Amino acid sequence: MDKIKNRILLIEDDIDLQEGLSFSLEAEGYQVDCAATKKEGEKFYRKNPYDLIVMDCNLPDGSGFTLCEEIRKQSGIPILMLTARDTEMDEVRALSLGVDDYMKKPFSLAVLKLRIRNLLKKTAPDETFQIGELILQKKTGKIYKGNREISLSTVEYRLLLYFMENPEQILSKEQILSHVWDHDGQFVDDNTVSVNIRRLRIKIEQKPSAPEYLKTVHGLGYIFVSP
Repeated sequence: MDKIKNRILLIEDDIDLQEGLSFSLEAEGYQVDCAATKKEGEKFYRKNPYDLIVMDCNLPDGSGFTLCEEIRKQSGIPILMLTARDTEMDEVRALSLGVDDYMKKPFSLAVLKLRIRNLLKKTAPDETFQIGELILQKKTGKIYKGNREISLSTVEYRLLLYFMENPEQILSKEQILSHVWDHDGQFVDDNTVSVNIRRLRIKIEQKPSAPEYLKTVHGLGYIFVSP
């Protein structure tokens, strides 16, 4: 099952910050287009469909506020605005123009990722993943095996969702750690992955010691397959 990537337009004139954010967001599975000026941002926006726009309010050739106002005349696409100026007036102006969220620099990358997820979740259609007898309803957070509902912890749910979003792909422990835990800013080790994989298997597998869904690929990581 292929999952369409969310597409983000990043409009930021600080090239170091732009490259860092783009790299980090792409590592999370997003498709990112980058612009350094208002003109470039407008060109990208007119040419491509996006799920979210992240923009600086101060651009070399114009104001992010003006660009936001222009976009709002055409679309209700989620907009997250960044600013280096810590003024209440800027925040009030941004929110009055229809910006969905607002962050002051410097900011936490983990918090930015979480806010991006929340904005995309609000506008996302209800997604249902099914592999074999396992069904995951993303909007409700419910998981079923056949007609039986399965109760998972938050971490187990994140693990299962990550695997069901990326079926038939070998995921390393490092990838799993980064996706499931890093955005919380928690320190965890490799053993954390193994322990939680074991707990998840107990709940979704007929025989956890001989898993049909969540298989170990020795030396590489784990893969989620249809039985």
